Amino acid sequence: MKKILILTSAAMVACGLMAHAERQSKANQGDVILHAWSWSFDTIANNMRDIAEAGYTYVQTSPANTCYVGDNGGMALFSKEGDERQGKWYYYYQPTDWKIGNYMLGSRDQFKAMADSAMKYGVKVIVDVLPNHTAIDHNAVLPDLDRAVGGHANLYHANGFTPITDYNDRLQCTTGEMGGLPDVNTENPDFQYYYMQYVNDLVNLGARGFRYDTAKHIGLPSDPLDPKARRNNFWDVATGREAVKGLSLLMPDSLFIYGEVLQDKNTKETEYAGYMDLTASSYGHALRTALEAGDATASDLIDWHHPADPSQLVTWVESHDTYCNAHESASIPDELIRQGWVVLASRAAGTPLFFSRPAGSTRENYWGNNLIGARGNDEFRHPEVVAANKFRKDMAGQPESISWTENGAVVAVARGDKGVALANISSRTEKINIATTLPDGTYTDAVHACVFKVNKGKLTGKLAPYSSAIITR
Repeated sequence: MKKILILTSAAMVACGLMAHAERQSKANQGDVILHAWSWSFDTIANNMRDIAEAGYTYVQTSPANTCYVGDNGGMALFSKEGDERQGKWYYYYQPTDWKIGNYMLGSRDQFKAMADSAMKYGVKVIVDVLPNHTAIDHNAVLPDLDRAVGGHANLYHANGFTPITDYNDRLQCTTGEMGGLPDVNTENPDFQYYYMQYVNDLVNLGARGFRYDTAKHIGLPSDPLDPKARRNNFWDVATGREAVKGLSLLMPDSLFIYGEVLQDKNTKETEYAGYMDLTASSYGHALRTALEAGDATASDLIDWHHPADPSQLVTWVESHDTYCNAHESASIPDELIRQGWVVLASRAAGTPLFFSRPAGSTRENYWGNNLIGARGNDEFRHPEVVAANKFRKDMAGQPESISWTENGAVVAVARGDKGVALANISSRTEKINIATTLPDGTYTDAVHACVFKVNKGKLTGKLAPYSSAIITR
């Protein structure tokens, strides 16, 4: 019999005492996000039934804004010089205007058709938005945007073309050039007014949430001011607390808004959490550390590694950045990502996001079929993933406790006395013998039809390598 280490959610909750109690997340405990990364609007619409049936309550699109046309408009996810197929996925992160529609994902009408399909199937659309910067080639910015802000020079911070050298210096971080991307003067009321027209247009067409890219690069009220700025009030405007030139965010109480605030030494997570939900990037790193080691004791999987209340966190096993940029997570096999997802989705707090890897991708060929607009691989609807999504919804409101075997090979997420999710993160078949509050009896896992028994408070059975089991009353 293996020793079981058990920690309850009480310790987890204690870590979130610094959160802004006056702001509640718009997500519910059963919510799950599918990040339909680089899928076109038509592709998302055509797969909406599968998305809904797989248990996702939100689908997140890549940026919908007008963007820089790079590599002669090629549609490869990523190409190198000399490749027959050209293109780069990240061109949609280089705005040239804030209007709906781009050559990579589709038109305004196609966005509307996607949103209509989502509404039909009870799925809500989150749009990735990025007001922080324009295209690297700032001369590609379109005339309507320049006119709206009072001229091209007014579009950027005074420091907007000065590269950031210290990301923990808040003036540099919030006003400087990041990775060659010139920094927009997000405090300019003319820009705010123009940008909010774009956001409200998305809402009118059916968007019900936003992911703010590079959110930590947009200043908070406590941050130092750029010489061109009078107030750091962008977040008050963007989240509907304040109007700009008489224009306010539509439906602020109905929108799920979260920010990409990647954690570092001086990112002010607690202040950002007063405005929106936040990405739990450090927890994702901790979870991947355990997965790669095949050992839950390799990192702390109980603590959320974040000062905000756990209910305000968007959680992931991997993100498009960890997969694409330095390929930090791309070498982890799909079946192990699934086990991480079972752990993540089964937990009581946070809003889990499932990143859709490219179709045809392997651990030797990260880009797979290498085509923007195509549906990702089938992992988003794998039976283990779907079972975890359903478990999350069914267990909403139930307390959690997390345990693992002494060798860390199997993680168990129990939800009250209603169910338990088991994930074998090792390459070995593991015997299960754990304490449980489930009633005595015989239970069959819905995915693999594995039989488990409970007798006098002990749950026993076997788990195949890199596999999970969902056990419910």
